[in-house]
Parts: sequence; structure tokens; C-alpha cells
Amino acid sequence: MASLMETLIEVLEKENLEYKNLLDLSIRKTPAIVSEDLQALNKITDEEQIIVSRINHLDNQRSEAVDDIANVLNKDVTKLKIVDLIKMLEARPEEQAKLAAVFDSLRDNVRAVKRVNEQNRELIENALELVQFNMNILQSMNKAPETANYNRGAYNTGDMIGMSNKAFDAKQ
Repeated sequence: MASLMETLIEVLEKENLEYKNLLDLSIRKTPAIVSEDLQALNKITDEEQIIVSRINHLDNQRSEAVDDIANVLNKDVTKLKIVDLIKMLEARPEEQAKLAAVFDSLRDNVRAVKRVNEQNRELIENALELVQFNMNILQSMNKAPETANYNRGAYNTGDMIGMSNKAFDAKQ
């Protein structure tokens, strides 16, 4: 049982380190979003994918460790939580303190990542709304009212207010 707890604590410590790395990247992503630096965003997103892959691997290891501990304790694995394990370790205060410390740190880092990612999501949504607004303005310019300009033959020229004959070129 002691080696299973040590394995669990070790996996949680590694997972906590990866979440710290993910938090650093999320924090670096905010100014890249604000400054619309697509190259930096692309690089950060690639790094995030690597970290998320490592977190998923560690999460599987953690799940296996908890499964093994549940089997040894003859507990239902679906109901066994880390908090329960911390309470069960009252007889071993050193392991209990290590597990509680890494669990609290991991929980705090996950919450911080969630908070920063929510902030980044809102920034991206605002940027998308601005792009949509600009696109609507450009499209509405094509629907401007016609002027009452006539040519020599008394035909309406069909000029648009505020428009020239140049069309919007998306390639520029």
C-alpha cells in the first residue's frame, strides 16, 4: 500500500508541474491575443497541445494508481476520491501531509488555468465580434442608397452614396 501511495503522490506531483507549465503558457497567450500576434498564438497552441498530451498520460497513470489503491482497500473505485485517501492516511501523517499538499497545489493550479483560459476565451470572442462588426460594415456599404445622378441621356447613373466603382478585394 505504501508504494501505491508513493506512486500516486509522484504522479500527482508530475501532473501538478505540467499544470504549472500550462498556466504559464495560458498567461503568455493573453498578450498574444490582445496584440493579435498569430505566430505567437500558433506557437503557444502547439506547446499547449504537447503539455495536454502529457497531462492526459499522467491522468491515466493517476487513475490506474487510484484503481490499484481501491482494490487493495476493497473500496468502490467510482466512489473513492483523493480527499477520502487523505482522510484514510491519518495513521501516516507524513504521507497524509504530502498527499494533501500536492492535491491542494494541483487543485489551485487547475483553477488558475481555468480562470486564465476563461479570460482568453472572452478576449477571443470580443475579437471575433469586432471582425464580424467590420465585415457587416463592409457589406452594408454595398447596399448604400443610390444617388439621383443622371447622365446626358436623362438616365440614372445608379451611383451609390459614399462608394466608388472599386470592389472589396479580399486578397489585399
